[in-house]
Amino acid sequence: MSKPAIRHALSTRREDDFAAWYQEVISAADMAEESGVRGCMVIKPWGWGIWERMQRLLDDRIKAAGVQNAYFPLFIPLSNFVREAEHVEGFAKEMAVVTHHRLIADGKGGLIPDPEAKLEEPLIVRPTSETIIGDAMSRWVQSWRDLPLLLNQWANVVRWEMRTRMFLRTSEFLWQEGHTAHESREDAKRETMRALEMYRAFAEENLSLPVIAGEKPENERFPGARETWSIEAMMQDGKALQAGTSHYLGTSFAEAANIRFQDREGGQQHCHTTSWGLSTRMVGGIIMTHGDDDGLRVPPAVAPFQVVILPMLRDNDGDAPLIAYCEQLRDAVAGTYALGESVRVLLDLKPGKAAAKRWDWVRKGAPVIIEVGTRDMENGKVSLLRRDRLWGEDAKPAFATPLRDEAASQIPGLLQDIQTSLFEEARARREANIVRGIDSFEKLADFFSADKRYPGWAEVQWAKPTGAALDSVVERLKALKLTFRNVPMDAAPVDGACLFTGEPAVERIYVARAY
Repeated sequence: MSKPAIRHALSTRREDDFAAWYQEVISAADMAEESGVRGCMVIKPWGWGIWERMQRLLDDRIKAAGVQNAYFPLFIPLSNFVREAEHVEGFAKEMAVVTHHRLIADGKGGLIPDPEAKLEEPLIVRPTSETIIGDAMSRWVQSWRDLPLLLNQWANVVRWEMRTRMFLRTSEFLWQEGHTAHESREDAKRETMRALEMYRAFAEENLSLPVIAGEKPENERFPGARETWSIEAMMQDGKALQAGTSHYLGTSFAEAANIRFQDREGGQQHCHTTSWGLSTRMVGGIIMTHGDDDGLRVPPAVAPFQVVILPMLRDNDGDAPLIAYCEQLRDAVAGTYALGESVRVLLDLKPGKAAAKRWDWVRKGAPVIIEVGTRDMENGKVSLLRRDRLWGEDAKPAFATPLRDEAASQIPGLLQDIQTSLFEEARARREANIVRGIDSFEKLADFFSADKRYPGWAEVQWAKPTGAALDSVVERLKALKLTFRNVPMDAAPVDGACLFTGEPAVERIYVARAY
């Protein structure tokens, strides 16, 4: 006898149309909506609540390293960018420019920039802040005693995108950007790697997002950087998501901004600087890593509410005992601790049928949903549902029915188990979709052929070509819509020839399609 079919909460399945599924999850989970301005989105309370939790947890990690938060202007003079030609070239096509400071009526019922209000110098809407923070550092750093200078800001940035997708690639997005100045290359490199490890731990421990940390190849470096390091995550469609980056900038930005200090011998030296950032695209990473055909699944560490209690109300005076029963459950759950914090619990008393409200919270991805009806109350029990393991063998939601007091005491362990389970599920999927041992470009092309909708990643060996030789390899990959991701820090030793040049390989690197 065949198993009964599951009737999922979403109309689009991941395997049928991953891009449409992604957009449906955002809508069904009530996370964000289009704003009316191309490439800009309105982040709604549930989506903002997830980002707010991410901010809180990452900010704690940032401050624990001795980094201090500050804020710098949204508008940056064009002359700041002109000083750093390589940096400007990398962002020039994405910059939004302010040229006027006033509007006037056009005589036709509309408004136009006032020709008399043209700015003496155009202002760039912040695409990143190396130049303006470097300008401040040049004033704040005078001596080696002022170093290291460790700064971070939480801000919005604008990079004009032609093809946008909510959270993943928007013209305006939110992020944190760390900027540090150091006495020596060694100290700056330690900071670069510290930030990279911070991102790895944050992604894996707080977001249940398995990532691979490694160095970007020359063609993928941040404009003007000497080294760029990243964490890369695999989405359920096999594509890679660059989830966070850390850059060693050398002294080039310091030279452009004149960030100099008197060294211990009395001479003048330029600082070695770093920058590192992580953005709201990580919310998209959570969706594409943990979501399923019923909507979002939020890791408990970043869920705005970890437990949602749904009394089965009749909207009359007879509801009072049931509400009181659920309030006692809420208070008991709120008094427990999970993942290092008090459990965040919501008693949802909004009007509506319990089943409809349950599916709303399923689509939002609340980790634990507890329904309580009159019969549950009479038996001293509750009906508890784990969002990560939604379905039972009978194609119905897999409710457990513990006693109310037992349910409260079980919540901390349950949330930790969900956090771990989501990570292990994603890691197993990633490892099952990485191919190794490909030794020719033809085999690489075959692995990523059109009949493989979600092919995953390939780890290949290469000779690390540079300059024109690297450009040639990048063009060959581009024809297959592939990019280099990073050189994993924990890769196995090389034992063969370069896939692209035939020369002896010097390292292993990941190749994938990417967001």
